[in-house]
Amino acid sequence: MSKDWLLLRPGFMDYDEAWDLQGGLLAARHAGVIDDALVLLQHNHVYTMGRRATESHLLISEAEMKARGIALYYVDRGGDVTYHGPGQITGYPIIDLRKRGLDVHSYIRALERALIQVLADFGITGRQDAGYTGVWAEDEKIAAIGVRISRGITMHGFALNVDPCLSYFDGIIPCGIKDRGVTSIAKLLGSPVKLVEVEESILRAFQSQFGGSFREVSLSDLALVETPV
Repeated sequence: MSKDWLLLRPGFMDYDEAWDLQGGLLAARHAGVIDDALVLLQHNHVYTMGRRATESHLLISEAEMKARGIALYYVDRGGDVTYHGPGQITGYPIIDLRKRGLDVHSYIRALERALIQVLADFGITGRQDAGYTGVWAEDEKIAAIGVRISRGITMHGFALNVDPCLSYFDGIIPCGIKDRGVTSIAKLLGSPVKLVEVEESILRAFQSQFGGSFREVSLSDLALVETPV
């Protein structure tokens, strides 16, 4: 396998479908039948609770979530509770860390640097915070990161707030951090942003941080490499 990437951009996808897709890609990567992969998509409204999530960080009831059209999933990534939805680019890198000479810590730092590079393309100063995972613009979180490592291969990933409706974050304590807010590229710029432009910036940043080149494929192209998890 090379250090190149498969790129999938399926558009909108419910969370459970994307989770199944990740599982298939993970299994195929373990089997050595695909290169590393990056999935860029948008989710319909959903809260996800990571392995360190606390129920008290979910601030609205199931009835309220249903009324607002928000799904809820308990997932196997690291971290606490977060929100995914329209206007946010969620990225799922499926990477064999050993092939790229990375450990978990260096991988997460590289993800943060890539997202900071993306923000810089739009004139925004992003930063890392020694106390927290993710990317910050001043004191507000603009990108969340939560990963799972399976025998050296990654799944889950990052969520970058491009232009989501930030009011959906009011239903949770994002990432369990009580004293800081969340922001978006559009909010900081004061104007809308084209998601496709942000996606292209993400691809450039990934190439800068991890190397390789991208080969875009469709979901149907992967039918021959599906492998049971």
